[in-house]
Amino acid sequence: METKKLWKQFIRRISLIITLFSLGMIIGLFFKNIQLLNKEIESRAKSHFRNIVLTRRWNANYHGVYVKKAEDVLSNPYLENPDVVTEDGTVLTLKNPALMTREISELAQLDSLYSFHITSLNPLNPNNSPNRFERLALESFEKGDRDAHEKINRDNRTYFRYMAPLKVEQSCLECHARQGYKLGDVRGGISVEIDITEVEKSLRLNSVLILVLSAISLLLLLFLTYTFVRQLMRSIEKSQEEMKKLAVTDELTTLYNRRYFFDKLSQEFSRSKRHQRSMACIMMDIDYFKKFNDTYGHQVGDLVLQSVARVLKTQARETDTVARYGGEEFTVLLPETHTEGAQIFAEKIRAAIEAEIVTTPDNQQLNVTMSLGVRAMKYEELMEINDAAILVKQADQALYNAKEQGRNQVQVFQR
Repeated sequence: METKKLWKQFIRRISLIITLFSLGMIIGLFFKNIQLLNKEIESRAKSHFRNIVLTRRWNANYHGVYVKKAEDVLSNPYLENPDVVTEDGTVLTLKNPALMTREISELAQLDSLYSFHITSLNPLNPNNSPNRFERLALESFEKGDRDAHEKINRDNRTYFRYMAPLKVEQSCLECHARQGYKLGDVRGGISVEIDITEVEKSLRLNSVLILVLSAISLLLLLFLTYTFVRQLMRSIEKSQEEMKKLAVTDELTTLYNRRYFFDKLSQEFSRSKRHQRSMACIMMDIDYFKKFNDTYGHQVGDLVLQSVARVLKTQARETDTVARYGGEEFTVLLPETHTEGAQIFAEKIRAAIEAEIVTTPDNQQLNVTMSLGVRAMKYEELMEINDAAILVKQADQALYNAKEQGRNQVQVFQR
């Protein structure tokens, strides 16, 4: 029971460790997935911002770009003398960086790509006035922040906003010097807005898939771990049982060994006294065993021992304890057996051994006989002694008498 309890504790602890480790990996993977996706969105926004800045810089380096004025092409009202007339009478109007930026943004919005807005805390054009996000961002830029971003929900859509500052360059001073700006000042910024609704949906789907697959993987891992531990536990228990069996078993005959016999004798001695029962012991010795070894070799001697052991196993009851006492000696402990019953049982063994034929490796057939000594004690006799070994000693004395009187016989102990 204690071993099973320890195994259960081990399984619970290793399952907890695996669960915590797996949850840590799942949570890490979950947030890493979100972080990578957010970085990708931010990278896209920054890329748009840089493209806009490069386009503006190109425009500013040429001090604006003139385009042909048509019905849908309006002059910039915030510029002085934006229009010029060529020699052939064509009217051209100046598109400065700010106006160009706003018009490109309008085209991008029409194609549902993204939108961007040039703004400032002191705009010349009211259309370039900052919203809440842009104002907070511009104020943070003046404190040294490099950029700003946020996510918003509007009309059941999700948008990512990114904004970075615009600093005064040499080409900007032509228009903005009169506003008090100097080279390197933050004169405004450009905010980029990207529709990330589909990206957010994909993120949620990926998150669900990660959680589901991770849960399945965790359950599978726990099941495999449990199965492995159970197999390991059974293997160890089997090995322990085999070790216990080897510790109490004679290797050659597979009968119990002498040590186990005396342990069992002590237990049965106490039980017989407690329940007022009789018990008996039979000591046995193979007749002329040394002759088998000397004449035919130890291999044949081992065959004789194994043959005798098989007969004893066949004749014994389940409650009897059959053991190899040592060398060619065997013993049987018979619980709840009186003298007459033990004597009858001993005679059955003697006859069975005598009828047994041992075949040698070279096909010779050998006959084996045994001498047996019987000692049975009633409850009253057991109460008179304190050492169970007396029972074995007296059975051994009866065996000695059987050998002295010609062998191949059963003798009962006589006082």
